[in-house]
Amino acid sequence: MANKQDIDFTYTTLDRIFRLSIGETADFSAAMYHGDFSMTLKDAQMAKHQFVTDQLNIQEASRVIELGSGWGPFLKYIKEERNASGIGLTLSDGQYQACKKNGFDVYIKDCRTVKPSDFGTFDSAVSIGAFEHFCSLEEYKNGQQEKIYRDFFKTVADLLPNGGRFFLQTMTFGKNMIDSNAMNLHANKNSAEYITALTAKHLPGSWLPYGSEMILHTAAPYFKLVNISSGRLDYIETIKQWRKMLRSFNLKKYALYLRLIVPLIQQKKFSHMWQVFKISPIMLCFEREIMEHYRIVFQKIE
Repeated sequence: MANKQDIDFTYTTLDRIFRLSIGETADFSAAMYHGDFSMTLKDAQMAKHQFVTDQLNIQEASRVIELGSGWGPFLKYIKEERNASGIGLTLSDGQYQACKKNGFDVYIKDCRTVKPSDFGTFDSAVSIGAFEHFCSLEEYKNGQQEKIYRDFFKTVADLLPNGGRFFLQTMTFGKNMIDSNAMNLHANKNSAEYITALTAKHLPGSWLPYGSEMILHTAAPYFKLVNISSGRLDYIETIKQWRKMLRSFNLKKYALYLRLIVPLIQQKKFSHMWQVFKISPIMLCFEREIMEHYRIVFQKIE
């Protein structure tokens, strides 16, 4: 999977810039517009949190674990709106420090290895945008992807009581995904070969599941499906709003951008970042249905 260095590269590098643009408890995942794209991004993110909370039956005194907590927006929501207790796990130093600063109970820990002996058991579990980092391209090519997902679902099931619910939100590959061997950073910049290669470069150590079918199949020994919906169009709109916010002027933010110029020029691992910022390859993958996006509610088999 994406290791701590990979996650720090993706999320800690732009930590302060993202929080200055989107907010202190920035939600770095697709919002939920319910087909109404006149909604503000803030309201659409709140709608997502309400949907998840309702689907998981989170109430006062519920105990919830978030596997991949980001900057803590969902932990903040369940605390303020339901008076529930939540803990979060992340591998990003930047996100961890921001969460601790804002009073969230967050730990640096691999979501795939958490056990009941670590933090106890929970009434429900949430993973929003972390699942896509659990398998690497190398692991996929070695035929390990389905085992990795099955093991993860067992990990989550062990944390829940019978009948406990788990919400999973993740990107997947879509119907127009190309063969992994065709990805090429030297291909035409408008081609699927280039766009997918740039996306893979932007998310090191990460490889997506192939559609919802792979997810449901690997979850089946432990969970039954309660609800599933596509969030592809919602993610396109979310990214459009992020792009506006990231470009809006803020003196502190632009000073941070300037500080990134040197590593962008000098370090090979950052060399693609300008193109990512310029064209947003993930958004293009959603628009071309190279990638899909799902919200899935599971219930542990009794």
